[in-house]
Amino acid sequence: MNEVFADTSGWANYFVRTEPFHQDANGLMQQWYKDQTRVITTNYILSELVALFISPLRIPRPKQIQAIETIKAVDWIEIIHIDKKLDDKTWQFLKERDDKMWSLVDCSSFVVMKERQLSHGFTTDHHFEQAGFIRLLK
Repeated sequence: MNEVFADTSGWANYFVRTEPFHQDANGLMQQWYKDQTRVITTNYILSELVALFISPLRIPRPKQIQAIETIKAVDWIEIIHIDKKLDDKTWQFLKERDDKMWSLVDCSSFVVMKERQLSHGFTTDHHFEQAGFIRLLK
């Protein structure tokens, strides 16, 4: 696995020690660092992560900032910015999957994963499995 996609729940489990998969998330990150696995995430994920940190996790603002700045500073983490083209693809994907209760952020992640040919999601979200990806935290 040369690249893996990091979802909001994966980041939360990595940064928040009280999250149920914190040890697993920490172990995976350490392994990816050793293996030089590139971690892919998006600006939508970071936005959702800040919202999750605020509520329900109630993480203090300095720790929120530290987590996001850590993600932004690490050279083996790539943040893809959802631009108009990706946003249009995301909306189309969302509209075509009206039988699923997937969020816009989920759909943007799935579009990015398909475009990058990624199979593994650093996530606890079962929606990734519904979309045909491998969920690494369960």
